[in-house]
Amino acid sequence: MSSEILTVEQSYAADRYAASHGVPLLTLMENAGRAVADEAVKRWSPRKTLVLCGPGNNGGDGLVAARYLKKYGWDVRVAVLGSRANLKGDVAAMAKLWDGGFETVEKGVFRDAELVIDAVFGAGFSRQLEEESKDTALELNALDVPVLAVDVPTGLHGDLGRALGDVCIEADATITFFRKKPGHVLMPGRALCGEVVVADIGIPEAALDALRPKLFEDVPALWAADFPWPKEDGQKYDRGHCVVVSGPAHATGAARLAARGALRVGAGLVSVASPPDAVEVNAVELTAIMVKPFEGAKGLADLLADKRLNAVILGPGGGVGPTMKAMVAAVLATEASAVLDADALTSFQDDPRALHQLLREPCVLTPHEGEFERIFPGLLRRSSTKIEAVRAAAATARCIVLLKGADTVIASPDGRATINGHAPPALATAGSGDVLAGLIGGLMAQGVDSYKAAVMAVWLHGEAAFQFGPGLIAEDLPEQLPAVLTALKDATDGHSPR
Repeated sequence: MSSEILTVEQSYAADRYAASHGVPLLTLMENAGRAVADEAVKRWSPRKTLVLCGPGNNGGDGLVAARYLKKYGWDVRVAVLGSRANLKGDVAAMAKLWDGGFETVEKGVFRDAELVIDAVFGAGFSRQLEEESKDTALELNALDVPVLAVDVPTGLHGDLGRALGDVCIEADATITFFRKKPGHVLMPGRALCGEVVVADIGIPEAALDALRPKLFEDVPALWAADFPWPKEDGQKYDRGHCVVVSGPAHATGAARLAARGALRVGAGLVSVASPPDAVEVNAVELTAIMVKPFEGAKGLADLLADKRLNAVILGPGGGVGPTMKAMVAAVLATEASAVLDADALTSFQDDPRALHQLLREPCVLTPHEGEFERIFPGLLRRSSTKIEAVRAAAATARCIVLLKGADTVIASPDGRATINGHAPPALATAGSGDVLAGLIGGLMAQGVDSYKAAVMAVWLHGEAAFQFGPGLIAEDLPEQLPAVLTALKDATDGHSPR
């Protein structure tokens, strides 16, 4: 599965690249329309199908799809937005090849449709729907009729992942071409698209070399070859030592969740650094994970003077205030990889710049939206998308920033960004983020660079949740990792994935 995500402009550039390398735009349109028809045949039995066509290239794709479906024996009607006389260029050429008649997109056009193919406006649509199109979208959304969208559902902005107005057609599935666009993976666009299928329409893969995309979808193909599998002649000391800093006695669970995640993902050794009042409760609860007493920022610094402790997770259940700020400074003064989560971030809400000045690589910040606002105030509101905001945050912080959510975005200071949508709603449960911090820290302890560690961990976190299913609580996540990692290794080694 390809991982590159192209902006709308990059997608147009890919079309132009194809045209300049022997694949005419009319051929791309023919291939796209045939792919739409074939996807409809794959998903549904023959049925009364209405193809909605707009005046642009998206409408041309729809006209081709209608022609192929009719050829396959389907009962197909075509309705055009506006007048057929307004169709120009390649779209007009495809209209001449359609011999089934034309209707107008108007109220009642859906009268007996059992499937609607939405080919009105594609990803380049950059304004609010006008009243006629808006009424059509509302009428269709109110019907119990499956919808297959071409490129994106009408009304959805391909880069922003949302409608510029308050109305967008809601699709059951969307077929796009060559590569996905941000709107297919950002919420709410991902939900409005339904299942997204990417079709090959003849654009050369070499177009990617010319485009050099820096936005990716989090899929194993992006990173599986770099996963730190144990070596046959290795030992635990080769796989790093991750330290999770515990909170006080009444708030130790978060650190233990993170520690369990770090151990399950492969760190050779994991310790929970405990303040004096938490040593006993952590010692009672932990077995394979060690307990290391410390007291205050100086005690943590003394502990981390041992260079073998090469990754630190700080923040889960740690408490908010000056002591936490001092511990963050102590951790970042070392050479250890660092994951800063929760209280380690919130403690700097009154002076975010103080945190920014301390930060360095390798380090991963893992805020949810509330914490992101505390350390990068106003940035989300000023940005057109989460992608833009997280990229700007990473540049400011000079380290990796991971903004958690249904569409988690991970960005590097060099502008690379990855979007992860591989996560069920069940992950919105107490302690889930602590496990994620542990996975990142455990991977960095094994020598994985901070950006790849964050991207790997987010996908594994989501897959573990999918493995478990309904009723998930945070404690279940680490216990699903053996099955998740086994399937990943089988797939990486060339065996059939589960």
